[in-house]
Amino acid sequence: MDSMRKEFGKWLMDIAKYITTAVILSSVFGEVETWIIYVIGAVSVIVTLCWGLYLVDDKHAAKKQNNRYNKK
Repeated sequence: MDSMRKEFGKWLMDIAKYITTAVILSSVFGEVETWIIYVIGAVSVIVTLCWGLYLVDDKHAAKKQNNRYNKK
């Protein structure tokens, strides 16, 4: 279960990179003049990156595992 959690976190971080690339490329090659594209892109990147980093974080998993062993 823990490895699946980490893989999903890595996948979310990849999605954040793809969104960043798409926003940058669309602004370079296209004439995007609305600021809403940048705002939605930035919010999407921040949310997916933070969620991915939270899932990949080893401290959270280690604390959970220590609590499991201390209860016995």
